[in-house]
Amino acid sequence: MRNKGERGSAALPMLAVILVTVLLAAMVVDVGHYLAARAQAATAADAAALAAAPLTFAAFGSVASPREEAARYATENGANLVTCQCRADHTWAARTVEVVVERPVDLLLVGDRTVRARAAAEFTPVDLGDR
Repeated sequence: MRNKGERGSAALPMLAVILVTVLLAAMVVDVGHYLAARAQAATAADAAALAAAPLTFAAFGSVASPREEAARYATENGANLVTCQCRADHTWAARTVEVVVERPVDLLLVGDRTVRARAAAEFTPVDLGDR
């Protein structure tokens, strides 16, 4: 026989277990969203740097500036261009383009955040003659 005082005594611990499980699941989802956004930002930064690098030397069929091309590739990959060190240089010297992009990510537990990524691409105009 049950004691009348013990009735429902398992409800509070079970509620605590359910709450902890839901919080852990939300944390796992947030970590997954954050890591995915970070990888997408890195991809966007790589694409932007690679697109801008050859345009520092010559147009290569594009009317866009190196910065405009970097911004276009960042946007097409779900990010926004923050900075682009990609000035035009019409010498035959090697140059490195560096870009920073950011991508928003919506996390369940902490709300909207921004993930940043940086990438660099080297371009050597002299290598064009090797092809």
